[in-house]
Amino acid sequence: MFTVIESIVLGIVQGLTEFLPISSSAHQRIVGEFFSNAQDPGARFTAITQIGTELAVLIFFRNDIKNIVLAWFNQVILRKELTADQKPLARMGWLIVVGSLPIVILGYLGKDIITNDFRSLWLIASTLIIFGVILGLADHYGKKEKSLSDLNSKHGILYGLAQSLALIPGVSRSGATIAMGRYLGYTREAALRYSFLLALPAVFGSGLYELKDAFGASASNVYTLPQTFVATAIAFVVGYAVIAWLLKYVTTKSFMPFIIYRIALGTTVLVLLSAGIINP
Repeated sequence: MFTVIESIVLGIVQGLTEFLPISSSAHQRIVGEFFSNAQDPGARFTAITQIGTELAVLIFFRNDIKNIVLAWFNQVILRKELTADQKPLARMGWLIVVGSLPIVILGYLGKDIITNDFRSLWLIASTLIIFGVILGLADHYGKKEKSLSDLNSKHGILYGLAQSLALIPGVSRSGATIAMGRYLGYTREAALRYSFLLALPAVFGSGLYELKDAFGASASNVYTLPQTFVATAIAFVVGYAVIAWLLKYVTTKSFMPFIIYRIALGTTVLVLLSAGIINP
């Protein structure tokens, strides 16, 4: 069973890593291995704590999200004629819906595999390295010319397919969507902003689904619900600060430090696994 301190650490880890392209689920899995009982927090714990970081997105981008939702609601439900300013917002609402479909479908169909088979540290370490290289290539060779106003349905689906890869711990939701955005020619800031918005339906849906099941399930031998709520609250606070920092960072800097970190971390985990120091 995790201690309160260990739950706090996992909350900090979640807040620090959710939006950086380095995979929060991979970090929770790896960090848990070094706790007193060397236990995997599990997919359910990770999904619930991600609610905290997505609440940070909801509050940080509250005006953007409010405008998108209102424009989409006016167009789809109320059938109102939209102003010139509202049309791009309603379009963004549709693109978020379309982009969310792949991860919702694949997440539902592959729930058992995601919960069990994808938790191996061998797989996580390998995906950290492989997708670190992919992100590096996409970031380096991306044309950096498109903004969110250039986003279309085809690109929305491609973004969504990239996001669905994050069902594998180690890939990184933000890393996969940013890599796709850079490959398609979007600026770093545009790719990052869309990855924030695109994650909201999928993460809230997954987190609330797991939270519902957590209330009805027998007590976990790894964590309790109060511990999970502590980690979620801390993830919210830390995550909010990371969003503000990251948006400023990408305006002038590349993702290379994160790429180097991913490769170094993945390599270190593979070495520790090979030496038998940690359990896969």
